[in-house]
Amino acid sequence: MAAFNVVLGCIMALIIILFTISSIARYYIKFTLFIVLSLFSASLPLPFMLIRPFDPRNALIPAALGRLTSRLLGIRWTVRGLENVDDSRGAVVLINHQSSIDLYVLAQLWPLMARCTVVSKRELQYLAPFGTAAWLWGTVFIDRGARSAHSVLGQQSIAVKDHKRKLLLFPEGTRHLGDKLLPFRKGAFHVAVEARAPIQPVVVSKYHFLDEKRLRFGSGEAIITILPKIETENLSKEDIPALMESTQMIMQEVFTKTSAETKLRLSVENKDD
Repeated sequence: MAAFNVVLGCIMALIIILFTISSIARYYIKFTLFIVLSLFSASLPLPFMLIRPFDPRNALIPAALGRLTSRLLGIRWTVRGLENVDDSRGAVVLINHQSSIDLYVLAQLWPLMARCTVVSKRELQYLAPFGTAAWLWGTVFIDRGARSAHSVLGQQSIAVKDHKRKLLLFPEGTRHLGDKLLPFRKGAFHVAVEARAPIQPVVVSKYHFLDEKRLRFGSGEAIITILPKIETENLSKEDIPALMESTQMIMQEVFTKTSAETKLRLSVENKDD
């Protein structure tokens, strides 16, 4: 037992040293912590989720734990536009997609928007215990690129309209860390128009503290901006291309503005250090 403690202590000391002196080691250590802590946050309340399966409120405990662990990883969040949230009706919530740590964005939004449902790729469902927990809090899993995805999303229009659900989607489909949002996909807009429900754009500023190409994962701030709803009640399928273009323009403008703001703050912090 004493030998085990010595070995464990040496390993921990080595990890701390690498974390301190190597930015690449810090990148992998922080992402490993992100994965481990996310799995822990999801699996810990699993017994309580079984009491009321498929209830969006099941995600509130994992979301609270996620907000805590994001602070441990050095990520600070500022949420703006709470006055634009309307819980008296459903909505299709569109969020720009940058990284797997967008999971922390959902953790910020979940307690602020009632009856949230997330749309995710099918592969996540089989990542136990996280996929099991996501299934129990009502995540909608779809097969990417399959015709069934359109059918599943079409069914969600009923939940948005009749059950006042907030359907959270990443319209770009693919995560990236660029300066320009990727072209939006049509699925979310079809759901909104079919349900005659508003689109609620949510813009997350660029993760300047994260660089997946150079393997850098530092500390910093991200701004989450909840924008005013875009009504679709009087729109038809023929209006979707114009709706997609205007929505993306609005989100790109806010993304550029808030990203410049967080970049400036990060540069000031680095100078102070």
